[in-house]
Amino acid sequence: MSENGINGDRGGHSIGLQWKVGLINSDQKYLTAETFGFKINASGTGLKKKQAWTLEQDSREEVVYIRSHLGRYLSVDKYGNVSGESEEPGHTEKFSIEYNERGQWALHHVAHGSYVGGKGDNVVGKAKLPTPTEWWTLQLAIHPQVNLKNVNRKRYARLAAEEGEIQFTEVIPWGQDSLIILKFIDGKYALVTCDNRYLHRDGTLVNEMSENTQFTVELKSGVNSGLAMKDIEGRYLTPVGPKAVMKARNKTITKDELFTIEDSHPQVTFTSHNGRLISIKQGVDVSANQEEVTDRETFQLEFDKDSKKWAIRTVDNTYWSVEGTSGIQAIAREIKKTCLFDITWQREGSISILAYNNNYIYNKLTGSLVASSDSVGDKEKFRIRLVNRPALVMKGEYGFVAFKTANSAKAEYVCNKSVYDLIFLEATDKGIYHFKGHNGKYWQIGDDGSLFADGTGPTPFIVEFRGQAMFTVKAPNGCFLKGEQNGIFKATGKEVNAATLWEF
Repeated sequence: MSENGINGDRGGHSIGLQWKVGLINSDQKYLTAETFGFKINASGTGLKKKQAWTLEQDSREEVVYIRSHLGRYLSVDKYGNVSGESEEPGHTEKFSIEYNERGQWALHHVAHGSYVGGKGDNVVGKAKLPTPTEWWTLQLAIHPQVNLKNVNRKRYARLAAEEGEIQFTEVIPWGQDSLIILKFIDGKYALVTCDNRYLHRDGTLVNEMSENTQFTVELKSGVNSGLAMKDIEGRYLTPVGPKAVMKARNKTITKDELFTIEDSHPQVTFTSHNGRLISIKQGVDVSANQEEVTDRETFQLEFDKDSKKWAIRTVDNTYWSVEGTSGIQAIAREIKKTCLFDITWQREGSISILAYNNNYIYNKLTGSLVASSDSVGDKEKFRIRLVNRPALVMKGEYGFVAFKTANSAKAEYVCNKSVYDLIFLEATDKGIYHFKGHNGKYWQIGDDGSLFADGTGPTPFIVEFRGQAMFTVKAPNGCFLKGEQNGIFKATGKEVNAATLWEF
């Protein structure tokens, strides 16, 4: 879920926000849509592709439509039979959501007044009141590092470190302070800031997790759609006061208690061959002439899915654009042809940037960037440094990267865990990265390519962005970090494919 945007009409219904989720029953098994025959069961052991459902909120009614990974909708007939083969949302695909005191969800079928529940292959919609088998635990099927936006204030959350608060004051989520980690614990979520503190329901940030830092999730559809988070006393998180401090206060949901979630794009600095940082400090001209990093030397990389190219956004909410014959200026208010660039990683970790005019970017002696070179030499190479990920959560096609055994001294990593371990990232000015485990030890590579967090000194890795919220990691042996279904996580990948791509 990169954005929760309005998708327009579908099947005669106005579809609003969409949320990708997993639903866990009382046996801790996930609701599953099988590829063969559109069969529905509750036997999934983890949140993988078949267990991911998209909840489409109706922008007119307080109802949702539940779409499987196959693009088909969950429905219930008059006999209580549950199926997953409807191509369009209609009367029999309409559900309302009810919540219990534990924050669990009941899927109430609007047309027949029944509830969906069950175990194993026996998923039905017959119960007139929810029993334990009709209560589901929600798990958001997203990368947990996100930007959080308040629906009413139209501002993003940011860490106010000195005040020890989360405030909704950012027009554009900029820098690591705007990064929020949604940590899933036993059906609830904790909100973790980039300095690894937890949001307490009273609005303060604390170092330890407790029941006061855990919130259940609810959805509200209709004209005002969004996600709400409720504390143990039944109060919803909301921005309070002129600084919009996030705390649990009200027991009803209004627009102020509603939030949307967006992917956090990579934000980086560029260093030219002259050793200077690219900046917009001088105005609209993009130049390599600064030595210190501020917001004006920080840029956001946004991947354009249609062209497979990158747009480069500034803190002023403008984009780099080729103006005139070759000059690079940050004046475009929206992404257009002149704003799209091919970014290619060179072997040593630097990048080259190819503009729409089929020329490479470099900086002149004055520092100004121009797109007028027809080949890549030293002056066309830039070092790129990621600045809004002090810690990484690595999520691949089989799960999260985490220690194989939580308390093992060996600290070996696997890639199929249902919960993540934070991986701390040390970025160098050369575009090289050092990875650390949460045990404070550096990553090292075994003889067979296995990954361990047991080193006293750093190992150099290269991080390469590969599309919408995806990246690869190249180890010193020249191979990419690769994941396998059985959890094996090694530096053995020879090419970029699903096994070597990681969610950002």
